[in-house]
Amino acid sequence: MVKSMETYNYSKKPVPRITVAGLRGGSGKTILTLGLIHALFRKGVAVQPFKKGPDYIDAEWMASAAGRQCYNLDQFLMTPKGIIQSFTYRSRGAELAVIEGNRGIFDGMDVEGSCSTAELAKLLGSPVILVVDVTKTTRTAAALVLGCKAMDQDLRIEGIVINRVGGKRHRRIVTESIEKVTDIPVLGAIPRLKQDPLPMRHLGLTPTFEMQKAKKVLSSLASLVEENVDIEKIRDIASRNIRGIEGGSSIDGSQRDLEVEASVPTIFQLKPVPDAENIRIGILRDQAFQFYYPENIEALERAGARIIFMDSIRDTKVPVIHALYFGGGFPETQGRKLEANHEFRAQLSSLIEAGLPVYAECGGLMYLGRSVKWKGGNFSMLGVLDWDFIVKEKPVGHGYSIIEVMDHNPFFPTGKRIKGHEFHYSIPVPAADGNQTAKSGTLSCRVVRGHGFTDKKEGITRKNIFGTYTHIHAMERPDWAESLVSAAIDFKRNHLDKKNGSE
Repeated sequence: MVKSMETYNYSKKPVPRITVAGLRGGSGKTILTLGLIHALFRKGVAVQPFKKGPDYIDAEWMASAAGRQCYNLDQFLMTPKGIIQSFTYRSRGAELAVIEGNRGIFDGMDVEGSCSTAELAKLLGSPVILVVDVTKTTRTAAALVLGCKAMDQDLRIEGIVINRVGGKRHRRIVTESIEKVTDIPVLGAIPRLKQDPLPMRHLGLTPTFEMQKAKKVLSSLASLVEENVDIEKIRDIASRNIRGIEGGSSIDGSQRDLEVEASVPTIFQLKPVPDAENIRIGILRDQAFQFYYPENIEALERAGARIIFMDSIRDTKVPVIHALYFGGGFPETQGRKLEANHEFRAQLSSLIEAGLPVYAECGGLMYLGRSVKWKGGNFSMLGVLDWDFIVKEKPVGHGYSIIEVMDHNPFFPTGKRIKGHEFHYSIPVPAADGNQTAKSGTLSCRVVRGHGFTDKKEGITRKNIFGTYTHIHAMERPDWAESLVSAAIDFKRNHLDKKNGSE
């Protein structure tokens, strides 16, 4: 049950905040972020984590480290006002907010660096801790930091943590060089490790859902940061001189403090759809499917649905549901287990054939197909779409996406543009040697930006299915939740109630 917004009281004192950024992806900012958060968590400090950009796996790890849900802040999928509302609302009751950036600090969508970590930090009035990989370098590291400092005078880089340090002499030279040239303090030096402490694979970190030793990894990272980084200085930086919205990042041309913008985020303004009482929407959450923004689930609840979590690997029966939301994940790595659950697949396929509304993203889309092929394996899936999905070694679609609705589908009116992101290694191949079948479906959208399903088209529809490689965020499309709940009401009324002989 979602707690009423009226029961929350916003603190008028700004929450301390810090943004962890790097010079590039793979510089070590996730190691510092997770270690810092979990070290503070072990000391009883309430830390609210945020992940910049479209990312599920890092956010899962950050949530595990903090013992508190992590939320994404994304300038492409959210308005500046929406970001500020989400940050302020989610940070209530926290003693510190930690925002982890992505890629390099100035890397964005264009030459101006729009949607970059730097722009997000300025919008939130957050000081920055910059992680610098000093592998095979000494004084040059100071030049890189100086360049970042000069790049944007409004950005507040207030601390440096050097990573992959070779020894005491290496640490001393790099530290003294940076502090002498830039006047920015070096707050820690993480040594070069014999092996990466974070388990990696083709989409990045291995999800916590699949890691039996996730707690041990977090404990190790916390100890690593406690031993090599001045955590109290970071907390001091986060607490002092908290600013509101910076110049150039104002909302509607005004200069307002963050707390003035602490109104209810868009998704919490949703009201239950009429007749939504007793509507149950199933969501697969297990080792195969984990990629869900918390706001998407909250939006469905706000629209009146009760969420029923299901396990596609362990559950043998499908509970009573009136619609289904498939998120992304790794059906390829769990293909054998998914295939082995014959009874669950048969029941779910039968419901979908009967008209169950289904919204499927990426991995969920693959599960709807006939099979998933990966590393020599060929695993049977639900078979409600006559497509096979072949997982490649390199990404097929990766980045922000925009699709435009052109034809009829269960959830979106024609003419609508849907913003999201895609990150997939799979390609769909028509079953039956490329011939159209009754289960092939039709593609209802055109791709404005991104790769899409095939031939610059997206949004495969059949029965009440809408399948897409584009992941959406409810802060950008809150009406999506209302549409899915409305479709669930229709299914319950026209299928289940009639089948059971009730009105």
